[in-house]
Amino acid sequence: MKKSFTLAMTLVLLIAVFMTACAPAAAPAADDVKTVGISMPTKTSTRWISDGESMVKVFEDMGYATDLQFADDDIPNQLAQIENMITKGVDVLVIAAIDGTTLSDTLAKAKEAGVLVIAYDRLISKTENVDYYATFDNFGVGVIMGTQIETGLDLKNAAGPFNIELFGGSPDDTNAFYFYDGAMSVLQPYIDSGKLVVVSGQTGMDKVSTLRWDGIVAQARMENLLSANYTDKRVDAVLSPYDGLSIGIISALKSVGYGTADLPMPVVTGQDAEIASVKAMIAGEQAYTVFKDTRELAKQTAAMVDAALKGEEVPVNDTTTYDNGVKIVPSYLLIPFSVDVTNYEKFLIESGYYTADQLK
Repeated sequence: MKKSFTLAMTLVLLIAVFMTACAPAAAPAADDVKTVGISMPTKTSTRWISDGESMVKVFEDMGYATDLQFADDDIPNQLAQIENMITKGVDVLVIAAIDGTTLSDTLAKAKEAGVLVIAYDRLISKTENVDYYATFDNFGVGVIMGTQIETGLDLKNAAGPFNIELFGGSPDDTNAFYFYDGAMSVLQPYIDSGKLVVVSGQTGMDKVSTLRWDGIVAQARMENLLSANYTDKRVDAVLSPYDGLSIGIISALKSVGYGTADLPMPVVTGQDAEIASVKAMIAGEQAYTVFKDTRELAKQTAAMVDAALKGEEVPVNDTTTYDNGVKIVPSYLLIPFSVDVTNYEKFLIESGYYTADQLK
């Protein structure tokens, strides 16, 4: 009887060990789940909404909790949101700054709290407390825009001269300077030779920048340029670094008769492949945009965060370009693409970025 009892107990113990070994791993305790605070600048651009939603999906699929906030293009609001995230104990901050020069004190608090800081698409300046930068090749974006105008006007072959006006992005966004410099690396030789003429004489970011990337401001400036300089001339091209500005510029052009058989639209560039601008391209109003796949940027940012938190080598491909005034910020640069009416379906619909119905 004793032997039989011992065998029975042994069998029970073996079954218990087997069941323990085969049981699914317990979900991590809530305290073990790390939280990523995501600070986006505004909801006025569909691009930033897409960025925020893409990051939430990617991070949560990887097992992270997220806290997504939009700052409504208000600097004090963004600072308060970020400080609140730090107080709540986030492990990571991913920040697309409204003004990258305003975050020094706030990020000092993040550093004290041991928070990893990733600058997202806009460089954070004047602080050592930014760990990595995830973005696109911003100078390359500008080169694409300049090349689009070169192609659209056939500057390599046509005699010219052609009239052009220049628009820049917000002066508190470091990317705006990379976009402008990249474009001018292509356009300046044509300006110097006289094949391109800036009739207004307005060049340089101190004269052509557009605070907060505001399309209404761009529209008003284009209206003023046209009334002051083009009563007896036509504008052949407009360098616009963002689709939101392009829509305002196009409105100003249409208001004085551009977009007709007698006065065709100039070559107007843009950036971000926003739905309104893609529709404008299909309608023959905007010639080009630059597509930056924010889904890929979200994935790359998540990969950098995941590696850093695990103590692994963080994937970067640029350690020389982005000097924020205090340090060179290790960066990963993704590739942007030139989009026009001939290839938008490939880049935007076939890739799943938009549906065909969204662009009707």
